[in-house]
Amino acid sequence: MATTVPNGLDCRSTLGNFQRLHTPINTIPVDEHVLYTPYTPEELKMIELTVNGKRRQFTGDENMPLLWFVRDELALTGTKFGCGAGLCGACTLHVNGQAVRSCITPVSAAKGKNITTIEGLDPGGNHPVQRAWREHNVPQCGYCQGGQIMQAASLLKGNPDPSDQEIIDGMSGNICRCGTYQRIFAAVRTAAKEV
Repeated sequence: MATTVPNGLDCRSTLGNFQRLHTPINTIPVDEHVLYTPYTPEELKMIELTVNGKRRQFTGDENMPLLWFVRDELALTGTKFGCGAGLCGACTLHVNGQAVRSCITPVSAAKGKNITTIEGLDPGGNHPVQRAWREHNVPQCGYCQGGQIMQAASLLKGNPDPSDQEIIDGMSGNICRCGTYQRIFAAVRTAAKEV
């Protein structure tokens, strides 16, 4: 029997644990008849994947978001948590070369695949998109920039000579709370000349 919190979420799920950890302790009703049941070995899945060129293994809840695996298990913190719903793009990384929102992508979806985080795009920070970002001084606060760069790199990999509208459309799912969209656009345009 799985432990449940008052809203019915399984405490073993990422969201359930997140809610429990971020709720003041005195507001959680205690039900003495509900006990925590840890995962059994049969429930844990071993998943192999490649992250930034290195073979990795994950044993745990296969539904855990890929974001938490790269940040918490591998300490690759360039991929950020923004919204938790795949709407802002701060968590963008590549799965087999395609940009994905890692906050809503379960680790199981990455099984046997190649994952690239911002740290692995170019270890020296010299991918054409990264160079263009520096040339145009794109970042203001910088929080969204890893996701922006990963989205731009994926866009240019699939379309090395995008039109202005294709850049706008390709980058539209990534939010910059500081509003550096003109610099982002200019950097993508510059990077397209080098890809």
